[in-house]
Amino acid sequence: MPGTAGDGGNVASDRAALVALYNSTNGAGWRLSTNWLSDRPLGAWHGVTTNSVGRVTGLWLSDGRLSGPSPDEQLTGPIPPELGDLTNLRTLGLAHNRLTGPIPAELGDLTNLQTLDLGFNGLSGPIPGELGDLTNLQTLDLGFNALPGPIPGELGSLANLRTLRLARNQLAGSIPAELGRLTNLRTLNFGFNKLTGPIPAELGDLTNLASLDLGYSQLAGAIPAELGDLTNLQELELGGNQLTGPIPAELGDLTNLERLALWNNQLTGSIPAELGGLTNLQALVLGENQLTSPIPPELGDLTNLQGLGLSGNQLTGPIPAWLGDLINLGSLDLSGNQLTGPIPAELGDLTNLLELYLSDNQLTGPIPPELGDLINLASLDLDNNQLTGPIPAELGDLTNLRWLYPSGNQLTGPVPAWLGDITYPVALYLSGNQLTGCVPVGLRYVALSDLGELGLPDCG
Repeated sequence: MPGTAGDGGNVASDRAALVALYNSTNGAGWRLSTNWLSDRPLGAWHGVTTNSVGRVTGLWLSDGRLSGPSPDEQLTGPIPPELGDLTNLRTLGLAHNRLTGPIPAELGDLTNLQTLDLGFNGLSGPIPGELGDLTNLQTLDLGFNALPGPIPGELGSLANLRTLRLARNQLAGSIPAELGRLTNLRTLNFGFNKLTGPIPAELGDLTNLASLDLGYSQLAGAIPAELGDLTNLQELELGGNQLTGPIPAELGDLTNLERLALWNNQLTGSIPAELGGLTNLQALVLGENQLTSPIPPELGDLTNLQGLGLSGNQLTGPIPAWLGDLINLGSLDLSGNQLTGPIPAELGDLTNLLELYLSDNQLTGPIPPELGDLINLASLDLDNNQLTGPIPAELGDLTNLRWLYPSGNQLTGPVPAWLGDITYPVALYLSGNQLTGCVPVGLRYVALSDLGELGLPDCG
């Protein structure tokens, strides 16, 4: 066994802590365990770094796909409490393994720790409040485990924290207001948990935040207007909760925002015109709420938008022609509203569009032939409107189309012959119209279709 290095036997205690980890997590089954349990200096052990006197400062046995140099280690079993004896440790990374059991409270003794990454394991048990003693911590990632219970308010003491990820656990209870003290925080991700209660207004004090993800829990109440103070925010994800009330106009102050996702809540009122000031926005997802009124013209200023999702609301009025000016759009979903009037021909200018969903509205008039200019379109859903006239021949130019749904309208004329010349659709629904003629024989082989419901003979 190596001797001490002028540190009163601490090198020996570091070695004992590492041996405890090896024994607790089936070290014999690790994919890489070079020099472990040998007489070599601890810095020669795979995944271990040491300082000039041989004390362990880094332990990284994690998946290299994230940030470490090593491949997936596949540590199994519990984290031993002896790791709390590695008092010089600055980096502890055990992510992407098969660790189980609780997080030892003894890790709160690692007061020099700057990075603690235990994500993507099978850890259970509550988050120890003792982690709030790690006042030098900059990154805390416990995401993708099975941690239950509340988020400890003690984490609000981690004044140097920049990244806090607790996503995809089984955390319950409310979000502690104390987290509003983490003014150095850049990333806060609690998504996919069982959190309840309101979003604390104190989170509006986290003015350095670039990403706030509270999606897919059970949060309720109004969206705090104070979130409009997060002027460095680039991503705001609040979808999949039970939030109520209007969308705060103050969110229009988030001029650095690139993604705003509020979908699948119970939000009411109109879409604030102030959102038109978010000129850096690339994705605006407000679908599956109870929003009313027309689509505000100010959204036409969002020229960097790549995705616009307003489906499943109660929006009224026509589809704005100015949507054709949003030439960077790759996805446009206005389905499931109460929109009326014709489909604007200007939508044919959206040549980057991959998905166009207009189903379940009250649209009238013909299908614009200009939609045939959408050369990259893969999905076109016009179901359940009041569209009339024939299926335009120009749609035959959409050689990338994989989903074509014009069913449930009042379309007339023959089934287009050009459909028989293509093999690309994997889904084609035409029923519920007044189509005539015959069905091109090749279409009988489309896997997903309702061609049998048309009651038309095969062509020739």
